[in-house]
Order: sequence, then C-alpha cells, then structure tokens
Amino acid sequence: MGFRRFAVSYFLKGILSVICKIDFKEFKEFIEALRNNGPMLVIFNHINFLEVPIIVTYSYPLYITGLVKSETWNNPIFAFIFNTFNAIPIDREGAFSEPFRKVLETIKKGYYMLVSPEGTRSKNGILGKGKPGIIQLALEGDIPILPVAHFGGENVWKNMRRLRRTRFCLKAGRPFRIKCERGHRKEEREKIMTEIMAQIARLLPERMRGEYAQYAYNECQYLEFI
Repeated sequence: MGFRRFAVSYFLKGILSVICKIDFKEFKEFIEALRNNGPMLVIFNHINFLEVPIIVTYSYPLYITGLVKSETWNNPIFAFIFNTFNAIPIDREGAFSEPFRKVLETIKKGYYMLVSPEGTRSKNGILGKGKPGIIQLALEGDIPILPVAHFGGENVWKNMRRLRRTRFCLKAGRPFRIKCERGHRKEEREKIMTEIMAQIARLLPERMRGEYAQYAYNECQYLEFI
C-alpha cells in the first residue's frame, strides 16, 4: 500500500500541476502546522473537486485522508484512488454513527482527517453555513482542529476553458480545541459553530466570507487555541 500511495500521489500531482499553480509558500506553512501538532481534524471550505486531491497529494508522505460521499465509490477509478488513501465513505442522508467511529479510529492510527463543515460544495465560492457534526466529533475524541482556507479554485472551470492554469492558495490558521462539555445546549452549539466557521472565514478574502464575515475577528468564548 505504501508504494501504491506514492505512485497515485505522483500521478495525481502530475495532472494537478497542469491544471493549477500552487502557492508553495503558503502550502509549506500548512505542512509545518500539521507536523507541529500531530494527527487532528483539518477543516476547510469546500468549493470544488480540487482541494482534497491537492491537499492529500502535495502533503505526501504525511498521512491525510477525509470523508467522501459514498456514491463516489460507484466510479471504479475514484474508488481505487480513495481506497488508496483510506478515505471514509459517508451517506449524507444516512446515519453518521459508523463514519464517526471510523474517523476516530483513523485519527488514532496517525492520520490527519479532512472534513468540510459545510457538508457540500459552495456553488459560488462563498463560505456556506457550517453543520455541527464537527463539534461532536472533536469533543468525543478530544481532537484538536486546524482551520484552513483555500481560494483561487473557484475560477478553475473558467480558466480551463481559456486554457489557463488556476492559482491555488491555501492558508492555515491557528489550531484549537473546543472548550465545552459534550452535553451542551443547542444555543451553545450554534455559537460554537459560528466561532469555528469564523476561523475559516478570517483566512479567506473578504468577498468569500459569507455570513461569517462579521464574526471573523471576534474574540472566542468556546475555542482554546494551541
């Protein structure tokens, strides 16, 4: 599996380098943030198909994987790729208990876990509303969270039509833990989620922050920075 992961990473990097121009200065800072903190949840804004393969392949040999919608396994090529990186299938209409258990097990094995709190792609690049499943996951496993944001990828289709490479920027924020008991109230959960999403928003250009723009630089009550 080690050689297979290397080979697939090398192959995908070749394809992605044709499509994208990676901002390696920012990316190196992201890699350092991972190495300095160990296995954790890596939360990101979800724009299109680019961010996950770029993060996973350009971070090799670090072990990074993520949650992927289960129907992706219907395509044998995608199934091969995602199985190579031990991605975890999730049925967005089904129960979360089994993927939840697998996420915790995978992090304990030393993996960094990519999770998009939005749960779906943004159609216009603007940060969408976060879903609170990330809170339960972090609290249950006492797992730190690293917020990252990327931009540039929202222009990929337009640039491909013009035969242009897309500049892909990735920024890492400050890792944190959630300061809250697992039996928190709904009102607290909404405040926690706002603080979490604001950590992604502050890394994005202002035009992409969406409803979290007003909270981007607020003081946090429920997050403890590492």
